[in-house]
Amino acid sequence: MTEPCPTPLVTLAERLADASGPVIRQYFRTPVAVDDKADASPVTVADREAERTIRAIIEAERPDDGIYGEEFGTKNLDAEWVWVIDPIDGTKSFITGRPIFGTLIALLHRGRPVLGVIDQPIVRDRWLGVEGRPTLFNGQPARVRACAGGLAAATLGTTSPDLFPGADQDAFRRVAGAAKVSVYGGDCYSYGLLAAGYYDLVVESGLKLYDFAALVPVVTGAGGLMTDWDGRPLDAASSGRVVAAGDARTHRETLAALAG
Repeated sequence: MTEPCPTPLVTLAERLADASGPVIRQYFRTPVAVDDKADASPVTVADREAERTIRAIIEAERPDDGIYGEEFGTKNLDAEWVWVIDPIDGTKSFITGRPIFGTLIALLHRGRPVLGVIDQPIVRDRWLGVEGRPTLFNGQPARVRACAGGLAAATLGTTSPDLFPGADQDAFRRVAGAAKVSVYGGDCYSYGLLAAGYYDLVVESGLKLYDFAALVPVVTGAGGLMTDWDGRPLDAASSGRVVAAGDARTHRETLAALAG
């Protein structure tokens, strides 16, 4: 049996993160212009240059691979291997000087996430998740924590309760009302902290593929669970409603609360 993600591709993913970090650091806490995209979300020169840097390396070294990027669109999505890039997940945090954003680099094999990097280039935190291997946090094995009391004892994270559309917001309020502690902000960084044993649960809705693909191998490789709100595995066709949990009981009780 071949390994799910060959080692040269893992090495390349880390090189991509190494290359994008300096680009982002040079703009952090500087007076960069902020533009509004069509969906009213912010974007800066740092987002664009970081993605250009990553894409240039992929195109030079893996020209037959597909690319799905937040800022510069898609290419060759029917390829066996597709790289999924979010150069700055958490641009609102970036432009307000908060180092809780991250660069997300994922690799899909036939539509399924098999590799993910969460890189925080300011504090230099990095999570590396590869299917079939333990997740690494700054080079050391990462592990979720068990939440013995389930949802009622859980520390819950989400970027903002205002980001849930329509009935999804009511569903999230049920989960937040049942959890012990709720923490807001963090985007991808919250999932890294869950994988490292500091959160018990993250619930979000409306995510795009580039928002969640890299998170799946990181969370699952640390012993956690990450699915959609119906408990199904996440892949390129998923809706963007996600639950990440450190243990099966918390995950199960969260799905029940979301379903009402």
